[in-house]
Amino acid sequence: MPTTLTSAHLEQTASQIYGYMLSDHSGNWGLDIHHWDWVPGVGVISVLAYYESTKKAEILNHLTRWARQNMHKSEKLMVINSMAPFAIFPALYSNTKDPVFLETAERIGKWMLTEAPRTREGAFEHTVTENASFPEQVWADTIFMAVLFLARLARLTGEAAYAQEAVNQLDLHLRLLQDDRSGVLFHGWNCIAQDHMSAARWTRANAWIAVATPMILQELEGLAQVPEETLERYRAMMQGLIRYQQADGLWATVMDQPDYYPETSGSAGIACGILLAVKRGLLDPSSKEAAYRAAESILSKVLPSGEVTGVSGGTPVMPTIEAYNTIPCYPTLYGQGLVLMLLSEMIEKRKETAI
Repeated sequence: MPTTLTSAHLEQTASQIYGYMLSDHSGNWGLDIHHWDWVPGVGVISVLAYYESTKKAEILNHLTRWARQNMHKSEKLMVINSMAPFAIFPALYSNTKDPVFLETAERIGKWMLTEAPRTREGAFEHTVTENASFPEQVWADTIFMAVLFLARLARLTGEAAYAQEAVNQLDLHLRLLQDDRSGVLFHGWNCIAQDHMSAARWTRANAWIAVATPMILQELEGLAQVPEETLERYRAMMQGLIRYQQADGLWATVMDQPDYYPETSGSAGIACGILLAVKRGLLDPSSKEAAYRAAESILSKVLPSGEVTGVSGGTPVMPTIEAYNTIPCYPTLYGQGLVLMLLSEMIEKRKETAI
């Protein structure tokens, strides 16, 4: 790891980002952690990663309070995108033994197995809380927002059905979304039209799967067999992503459009994914250099307040590739979160090398 990425710098920046996430942002869609959807979901998943890196009890206590305070809001939001916050429930149960976390997680897991809308191929349809419908559409986002939870629930309960569904969804999403020429993923797949719609190689879409896949594989170890073809598809994706990295260490918001603006959250997710993939033996250790180059640029995007800049707003599958470059940037919990996950992984790596 480059000497510029010192432990003190990483830890200070992570603390600032975490502090900014906990500030009062009531009513701000991108930053209000006290509602129930994918945005705060990514936030709390990243805070759990930060806790696992630091082992600071107050972080876990905050997550536990957050879940107890907000979980009732999930009752009328049974869509795939709002599954994200549940990904912390297995860890909360393991740490607190409060049965409400286990009971809730199992209820949600059963809903996903038996009731969640699916496409004709069997992939989870990307349903959202917003007043919008995307019939029979598969989005890369789903792997992070829903399948990570299933894998963690499988690890907690030992239930083979959850583990196998996580394997199936990962395989389906990679097969349906992958651009075989470049290896990277398109943002979405329309099962009705049998096409990738605008066919954008959107950076943050790739980031969701880049970072979630090694996390899912860790949970599934010893529970389910992941096909070698699935692993090869993931490796091809990651190698393709590294090829699209720009000179400044970041990725453009649409990665094969180098004149489009660089995007912080997707870059952080890809960089974190690289480090996790190397840790699991999915990529050669030399790949870490791409992650470290990204991290150096990403750190420059964090203000002293802890606000992460250069984060594109919420983005459905856009009608054209050009439309992605018009999405405005503003601070969000998923932007804060993906950077916090990257720094947490790097802090942990620093601790391992110091032993």
